[in-house]
Amino acid sequence: MFSAAVDTALVCAVAVITLAVVASLGFRFSRSYRDLGSDADRATYATLHTAALASEHLREGLTPTGAARASRHLRGLLRCDILMMSDTDAVLAWDGGRGAPPEVMPLVRQVLESGRTQIFRRQKLEAADLTDLGELVLSPVRADDRVVGTVGAFAGDVNAGLVRATNELAGWVSTQVELAELGSSRRLLAEAEVRALRAQISPHFIYNSLNAIASFINTDPQRARELVVEFADFTRYSFRRHGDFTTVAEELRSIDRYLLLERARFGDRLKVTLEIGPEVLSTVIPFLSLQPLVENAVRHGLDSRDGRGHITITAHDAGAFAEVTVEDDGVGIDPEHLRSVLAGHTEDVHVGLRNVDLRLRQVYGDDYGLVIDTAPGAGTLITLRVPKSQPDHQT
Repeated sequence: MFSAAVDTALVCAVAVITLAVVASLGFRFSRSYRDLGSDADRATYATLHTAALASEHLREGLTPTGAARASRHLRGLLRCDILMMSDTDAVLAWDGGRGAPPEVMPLVRQVLESGRTQIFRRQKLEAADLTDLGELVLSPVRADDRVVGTVGAFAGDVNAGLVRATNELAGWVSTQVELAELGSSRRLLAEAEVRALRAQISPHFIYNSLNAIASFINTDPQRARELVVEFADFTRYSFRRHGDFTTVAEELRSIDRYLLLERARFGDRLKVTLEIGPEVLSTVIPFLSLQPLVENAVRHGLDSRDGRGHITITAHDAGAFAEVTVEDDGVGIDPEHLRSVLAGHTEDVHVGLRNVDLRLRQVYGDDYGLVIDTAPGAGTLITLRVPKSQPDHQT
């Protein structure tokens, strides 16, 4: 009897423990489920995730490939039978059907011309022989004040909810297109700044270099030949057509050729000191971002005064950054005048500094512009600072 009581007690204990474990697990499962959020939270996450996936394909704007890939993600947001996207000339994407019939483009043109969302019911689509596709809502895609395309949804019945959703989607696509155009404008501006730097090099430096080379043809033909080779290498680098970025090592190599040619002109008047840390040589920097600083030092450290000039170029590790300085003991620059040049209010011989400063800010942000310490008669110290790690920038 005692044994039976013990067995009964054990069974009860096991049952209690089991119920406690089940209750505990049930609580955990319930809490985990709640942690996932409400249905609305999950729907919001799914929508944002879909938009993020689609935006990757619209980085270049409304292109056939990008629109086609983006529409595969976006059709699910509208829950329509067919999602279409067009530019001003053709249908770029047609997701959910076998292909865009040519009869669709006249409807697209109506929206492009009016700039307003339009609903095409079955009666209107009958004339275009499109009734088998259901009904259509077409919304304009805008970039600034221009209508640059459309987003359309086919469904069995176009209701007010689908119209609002299509309008919202067209607005989102418009934002992506504007961002793509902004990115393109920045690239074009950067290219224009590089062209401006090249144009600055051309008339001033080339003329002086050729004169210096010519002066050695009769007195020292071997040196003249060497200078011609250095001049060719320098100009080949400066006028290359590939790559917006280079390395500190490549830029310094070009600067070495530049200074060799300038020494041929100035002789012992030009003294240069280099202090280069090997750990920063592979750091990526915008193309032609150091050479204009050195040219500025030569022109305003020597050209603008008599006697000797000393230029010091340093490049060293500064933690997560590479820091390059170019210092001269020349005539200096009036700080107010320099601020006006950097702001773009004044065009003069220091425009190369503005071009470099602007490009650095465009690439890395406003915290990475040139730092210039100068005053009349006190020389000029220019500091350039860039991140050492730049995975998005390639030479």
